[in-house]
Amino acid sequence: MDALSIEMLNPAGNPPMHRVALIYNPASGQNWGRRGVAVERAAGALRTAGIEAETLETQGAGSAGKLAKDAVCRGFDTIIACGGDGTVHEVLQQVVGTDVALGVLPLGTANALAANLGLLLPPEKAMRKLLAARPVRVPVGRISYRTSSGETQTRYFTVAAGVGADALFLSRLDAGLKRRLGYILYLVEATRVWATHSFPLFEAVFEECASSRPRTVEVSQLLAVRIRDFGGVLHNLAPGATLHNDGLRLVAFKTQSRYQYLRFLLAVVFGRQTFKGQIELLDAVSVECRPRNRSRTRVFAEADGELLGQLPVRIEIVPDAVTLLIPANARP
Repeated sequence: MDALSIEMLNPAGNPPMHRVALIYNPASGQNWGRRGVAVERAAGALRTAGIEAETLETQGAGSAGKLAKDAVCRGFDTIIACGGDGTVHEVLQQVVGTDVALGVLPLGTANALAANLGLLLPPEKAMRKLLAARPVRVPVGRISYRTSSGETQTRYFTVAAGVGADALFLSRLDAGLKRRLGYILYLVEATRVWATHSFPLFEAVFEECASSRPRTVEVSQLLAVRIRDFGGVLHNLAPGATLHNDGLRLVAFKTQSRYQYLRFLLAVVFGRQTFKGQIELLDAVSVECRPRNRSRTRVFAEADGELLGQLPVRIEIVPDAVTLLIPANARP
């Protein structure tokens, strides 16, 4: 592809990609046997456009982050996470605070960020959109949590962070079955959690603005949402959520009622959810979650679909944190 073709793909005159690392998880998604072929084709499209491209295969949990860190040190200007939200999440940890751009090629079971960016396409078409994408500096979420060993750790997130039943759901997913069954396993485990979980309450302390007094609410589930569209049936889960928000968009479940949970989920599927009474939509600068009345019940936390740890938890926003490749027509 000549210079004129590259300019046509990049009509806004954005700085072009020069050195791109494509990090892929060969075991991600159900069609894992084709991952290497799809990534090589994507790399070929980059090379045809005159861009240096290198494919890097993960070797297990946590290795995507190590590969991303090495790519940053080696001077790549762009890293494309080829996989699901878990692969993107690992890469994100290494590019926050750098000038390295992050792109997403959806090849996993859950591809919520890709869906929100309008990239749920065959790899060749998704790569063409990435070639024409705008590098945009966006905020990211940051969550601090307690590990099983009692240490406090911190992770960044782009899709959502959750405290409560959704994290418990993730703790029950078997990686092997997830690759084989995909969304079927999600539905089975979600139903099991809904039918058997007691939805214990914990305290959420919201700082709604810098000058206001903190507000404490007892909740059984808290979601901090960063995107408009999760793909599938979950469209506009938290109206007003966007990658460009410098604050938190939160959904607080102030109920232990299975009926209320089911009613809300069905309303989301049909685009008719309301936020009043027991399920509240609110904005905050930060939120801290802690056990209720010294309860010893374990309440889990997750971010971008990755199980992290348990209470206590703090969630906030880091402004101007990462450069994200956003397709020209996307409304993230």
